[in-house]
Amino acid sequence: MKRLLITSALPYANGHIHLGHLVEYTQTDIFARYWRMTGRRAIYLCADDTHGTAIMIRARQEGRSEVDVIADMNAAHQRDFAAFQIRVDHYGSTNSPANRALCHEIWASLRERGRVTTKDVTQLFDPKEGMFLADRFVKGTCPKCAAPDQYGDSCDKCGSTYAATDLVEPRSALTGVRPEVRSAQHLMVAIEPERPFLATWTQAEGRMPKEIANYLAGHFLSEPLRDWDVSRPAPYFGFEIPDAPGNYWYVWFDAPIGYIATSKEWCDREGESFDDWWRSEETEIVHVIGKDIVYFHTLFWPAMLRSAGFTLPSRVQVHGFLTVNGEKMSKSKGTFVLASTYLKHLDPAYLRYYYASKLSSKVDDIDLNLEELVNKVNAELVNKVVNLASRSSRFVAGVGLSPVYPDDGGLFAAAAAEGDAIGAAYAAFDFARATRLIIALADRANEYVDRMQPWALAKQPDKKAEVQAVCTVALNLFRQIVLYLAPVLPKLADDVARLLGCPMDRWAHAKTPLVGTPVSAYEHLMKRVEPAAVERMVAESRPAEEAATAGAAAPSGAAGVEDDGAALAKEPLAPECTIDDFSKIDLRVARILTAEHVPEAKKLLKLTVSLGGEARRTVFAGIKAHYKPEDLVGRLVIVCANLAPRKMKFGLSEGMVLAAGDDTVHVLSPDSGAKPGMRVH
Repeated sequence: MKRLLITSALPYANGHIHLGHLVEYTQTDIFARYWRMTGRRAIYLCADDTHGTAIMIRARQEGRSEVDVIADMNAAHQRDFAAFQIRVDHYGSTNSPANRALCHEIWASLRERGRVTTKDVTQLFDPKEGMFLADRFVKGTCPKCAAPDQYGDSCDKCGSTYAATDLVEPRSALTGVRPEVRSAQHLMVAIEPERPFLATWTQAEGRMPKEIANYLAGHFLSEPLRDWDVSRPAPYFGFEIPDAPGNYWYVWFDAPIGYIATSKEWCDREGESFDDWWRSEETEIVHVIGKDIVYFHTLFWPAMLRSAGFTLPSRVQVHGFLTVNGEKMSKSKGTFVLASTYLKHLDPAYLRYYYASKLSSKVDDIDLNLEELVNKVNAELVNKVVNLASRSSRFVAGVGLSPVYPDDGGLFAAAAAEGDAIGAAYAAFDFARATRLIIALADRANEYVDRMQPWALAKQPDKKAEVQAVCTVALNLFRQIVLYLAPVLPKLADDVARLLGCPMDRWAHAKTPLVGTPVSAYEHLMKRVEPAAVERMVAESRPAEEAATAGAAAPSGAAGVEDDGAALAKEPLAPECTIDDFSKIDLRVARILTAEHVPEAKKLLKLTVSLGGEARRTVFAGIKAHYKPEDLVGRLVIVCANLAPRKMKFGLSEGMVLAAGDDTVHVLSPDSGAKPGMRVH
């Protein structure tokens, strides 16, 4: 199998990593981890994009050198990536000797092929700052709709695009002065000669998502391609062009070359042949990018690579934008969340899984619905996956797995066969399909555990061998599921490796059951997502003044008051209700999947109940004094299923378990034969 070199777009060194960035880096990391698990030689390389006017301006404002600014940001980016379990084989910088040398090499090849020309370009010039202004550094009134305070390339209000010189009453965003219109000579690269090649290359099957290939064919490749402006006059932070003193390569020229330079640094460090990775038919190169930078990666970049004799990408995987709660990320709403802020409140595994469940091979935008994040992680990862281990491993801790794999009715074999489809989904960047297939396996495994009820068998002294057999099956199915999730949840895989004393680093391990090995004492593998933690993250992400306002609006008694629910005591009959009132109540049969103490509460137990199929609910019940949690697991109960969710100090209660009694409380259960989800009449 060919070597695989994987990159994601280089994060700009002028800002910290936020949740929008993490879509791409998580996607790339999952792809790389899957291929490593198959035994394929795969490396993931990335670097900081460091050049440009914005870095120069920031350094001036902070009274530091550009080198100091980008060094600090490089360290911060690497810390965030490591905390989100994004494993990069080498992380570099475009402001490196290797990148400068490769820029020279590619520039020389373009010169030799006669692709470089010059052209006078008219721009706005700030006479006070002594520099030409990029569009982002010009503001004024929109020439189309007269909206004030718009940037020099497009209007946020009406959506029009225009040249900065078209702005009404333009001003420099740096100094506030009115800019002058001046001309300067720029260096251009002609890519029109490559159009026949690009028309074929972009349309190759599997090269990129079909919608991107169609977009390029219809918007660019159907007519002559414009020359590409690749230079900026001084002052500019970047590499000076060797044969054009006073001019610097535009950031979009040297940034993608950073992919190659970072590879060169990795090869030098590891003793690898650079040509084996960038000038070989035995290497596949995959770029993962956002849809906003397709133009550079699918037209200019392949033209540059071809000119210098480098291997072209075999695939350019493109993803959409991130919205939060259906809207653009917003600082005022607290949904523009930095990676470092997220990490203070939530487990990175939650976000990795959520993104994986949404990412497909298509260029669809992704919405991070924070309520769905809570429900999805709790229902799927905690209740369906991790719960398999918590419900079975404690019965064989110190005993170990059966020496021979028991008869499971074909469950393990079926899940092993499913590994090929799951792997194919990962390889195709269809992570949403992969997670769906995996959770379906978890459903089947939970159905087995529900049917066999090891907690009930464990109460019978003569059933020890049967308990061991059931738990051996359950833990093997659990191990398969976690192996399949390992590209998404590497830490969970590492924790399960310690629990079961087995390797979790190869895809092929899912084909063979684990038998005759010890099982360690169970430790919590993943906590439930608490809505309150999400709210704290959002609150911290708001500007200080808005966060204070939001806090002041909270009810005065909302915090610090324990509310265990209604006391189960003798009370007079409630006022009578009509049949119409009673018909509004939806009573259902549910099975208790998990039960646990709420340490801070005097009366509550936290229950996870199944209403049949994939329906899972969290219910806080005031029965702590009357039941041990382990005696409730697996029991059928009656719940009020359409009770409005209630926000409590300890989490969100999504229903009510019916019980009766005076000093002693009895949970109501249906007759035998009832099934979860049945309506109670």
